[in-house]
Amino acid sequence: MTLKKFTFNVIEKNELARTGLIETHRGTINTPVFMPVGTQATVKGAFMNDIIEAGSEIILSNTYHLMLRPGVKRIELSGGLHQFMNCKLPILTDSGGFQVMSLSKLNKIDIEKGAIFKSHIDGKEFILSPEESISVQKSLNSDILMVMDECPKNSNDYKKIKKSMDLSMYWADRSKKAFGENSHKALFGIVQGGLFKDLRISSLEQLINIDFDGYAVGGLAVGESQKEMFEVLDNITKIMPKDKPRYLMGVGTPSDILGAVKRGIDMFDCVLPTRSGRTGLAFTWNGRINIRNSKYKNDSRPLDVNTTKFELNRYSKNYLNHLFNTNEMLGSMLLTLHNIKFYHELMSEIKKNIKNGTFNEFHDKYINKL
Repeated sequence: MTLKKFTFNVIEKNELARTGLIETHRGTINTPVFMPVGTQATVKGAFMNDIIEAGSEIILSNTYHLMLRPGVKRIELSGGLHQFMNCKLPILTDSGGFQVMSLSKLNKIDIEKGAIFKSHIDGKEFILSPEESISVQKSLNSDILMVMDECPKNSNDYKKIKKSMDLSMYWADRSKKAFGENSHKALFGIVQGGLFKDLRISSLEQLINIDFDGYAVGGLAVGESQKEMFEVLDNITKIMPKDKPRYLMGVGTPSDILGAVKRGIDMFDCVLPTRSGRTGLAFTWNGRINIRNSKYKNDSRPLDVNTTKFELNRYSKNYLNHLFNTNEMLGSMLLTLHNIKFYHELMSEIKKNIKNGTFNEFHDKYINKL
């Protein structure tokens, strides 16, 4: 059987904001798109069918975590990540670079060998090279793979950020060679360079010369302000390839997404809707609600009176407050579903307003509200 090639086409534009269609052999993805995060082969607290019914067209999973537990061989023996976690959607896997820097006990960065680190779980030593990262992602059988990069902490040290960016570009080239030719999968390059305009542009130009199926913006959501993040996007999105998807990694809040779409970004992922759901924070069109707050003890209204999906409007704030304050897991499950549903509603409204030519008005109405 011939598998469908990975393709991307822009459909509508409203200034820099745009809608598009990614086609994969596992299904189509309408952009702008939000990808729920299934770090360890599960979107925490939710059944996969519910994730799909909520509106998900693609999810993200994590190379670093899966190579530690349960291990690549175990997933490979199950037929790949889709079969292992019962997911029929396309899956994007990140390279593991960010988690190596943020979670593990990093022993050393070796230009040739890669990242030499100890697991944050049991202290076992691993070496993750660009070639090994691609090999792991191939074994997982994900649909969109990411190059191995170094993601430094937010810093004003120009020399440090440049050294890290140069390393990431070297590793990106090696990742591309390790990926080889595979037209029904995609490999995305990752733009690095911190908050420095010239480094970001240099990184992007080098990645374009290597030639990737999509271009991600990494090294953000690491402590910089939203204004600084938007400035980075302003500096590079206008010169990013127009015929390739653009992915802002690890972002973010609803207002982050609105501002990034305004600047031409197509793809997003973040743990925020699910992590917030587990801790009692709900996203709504009227702003955020901390359902643990005592003012909801006698509030018989649902989080969203208009929703019928999953019958979430049958659960009052009063009841949800009770669930969270008694540590009942159902509360986390309901708010996780609510938040994922809200994020997909947001993306749907964004697409509708881009199509109608009213995105700027929609952006201005909600950018400081959500």
